[in-house]
Amino acid sequence: MYQIDLQKPCTAYFIGIGGISMSGFAQLLHEYGFTVKGSDSQESKITRQLASSGISIIYGQLAENITDDIDFVVYTAAIHPDNPEYIAAKEKNIPMMERASMVGQVMKNYKNAIGISGTHGKTTTTSMLTHIFLTAKKDPTISVGGILDAIHGNIRIGHSDNFITEACEYTNSFLKFFPTAEIILNIDADHLDFFKDLEDIRRSFRQYAALLPEHGVLVINSEIPQYQEITSGLSCRVITYGLNTNAEYTAKNIHFDEHGYGIFDLVHNGVPTGDTIRLSVIGMHNISNALSVIALARYYNIPMETIQEGLHSFVGTERRFQVKGSFHGVTVVDDYAHHPTEIAATLQAAQKYPHRHLWCVFQPHTYSRTRALLHDFADVLSTAENIILTDIYAAREPDPGDISSKTLLEEIKKRGKEAYYFSSFGEIENFLSEKCVDGDLLITMGAGNVVDIGENLIAK
Repeated sequence: MYQIDLQKPCTAYFIGIGGISMSGFAQLLHEYGFTVKGSDSQESKITRQLASSGISIIYGQLAENITDDIDFVVYTAAIHPDNPEYIAAKEKNIPMMERASMVGQVMKNYKNAIGISGTHGKTTTTSMLTHIFLTAKKDPTISVGGILDAIHGNIRIGHSDNFITEACEYTNSFLKFFPTAEIILNIDADHLDFFKDLEDIRRSFRQYAALLPEHGVLVINSEIPQYQEITSGLSCRVITYGLNTNAEYTAKNIHFDEHGYGIFDLVHNGVPTGDTIRLSVIGMHNISNALSVIALARYYNIPMETIQEGLHSFVGTERRFQVKGSFHGVTVVDDYAHHPTEIAATLQAAQKYPHRHLWCVFQPHTYSRTRALLHDFADVLSTAENIILTDIYAAREPDPGDISSKTLLEEIKKRGKEAYYFSSFGEIENFLSEKCVDGDLLITMGAGNVVDIGENLIAK
């Protein structure tokens, strides 16, 4: 396997450089003095930004783009073996690596390489830890799966031994990483277009935990069922956290202020520490997320006052219960939740947020997930006060013809809950304009383009 050495810059070529993660790591290598080139199918805001920083961008993927001066090629999972640039690189015997392998190779260059994993909450928790490390002036390098105002984007290039990244289980990507510290937030059934079942997913997380060296540390949620199956036999240190009383780090006196922001007293090994944590984000799930980063920050001997300040300064990331604005006195929030567990957490958090009536517009994400978790989706959405469904956002999948939002609608109605389905965003916007009143809360929810509905209503 080719090894990226940040101390020995060379020439790198990115096939699909305009992707959110690919572009971030292209910037990172460029910052370290690498000659970075890359291609994409079309021009975008991201590619223009890369070009303005001195990175050479080619539009269109042709074999002649792969020149002899290239030392290694990085490609995304979306690139197929029949891609002309992929074929040319193979023919020239240029070292090649998929994006996740590149992230792993970069991690090897850092003494403290922190991977934050879990079916849900990775972006928020990575962002919380980022705020703490920035407050502690640890100058971390950051890769986060969302837009974080504190780093003006999704990547931050630091010049210390500290590297923090999300670690996604999909296609076993995180098994290509080289972490020295990990957080495992939760393990749920998801990405069942790749994994066989929940046991297959747990097996993957077990392999991820086993990547840690003897001097490493694993922070794990003790509320994960049989979490000891993940931790047994590990040579590294294991620290537990959770909202139950059996964890090493937990919380008591949990309550929420007038904005729905969480407040709690920290407990360590059953003993109150005397520290009160005040968050600037809502929901019980974020109290749990905060406990995980507190545990890891304390492991790194970051002062408690710094941890408190860092957490309080975190006001959320893009598309995570993000207040977008209002129309006719209706507050519009957008949230990335696209799994039943995430939806439940968001709806629970919304109850703490000031509102008159709650409206939820849900856009199912991928046919395979909707089919696999259909009854779970129906159960959790049935708890919402008012629910509107859009068509399924296909993402990477073709329409199989046997699952649709109408299927989900019928399942919700079987539970005695009134719900609505509209085939176009325009119809949904007109419906909400008529039904929502001053003081209501509207949440657009899903991992696709459902955010456009709220933004269009605000703009009218």
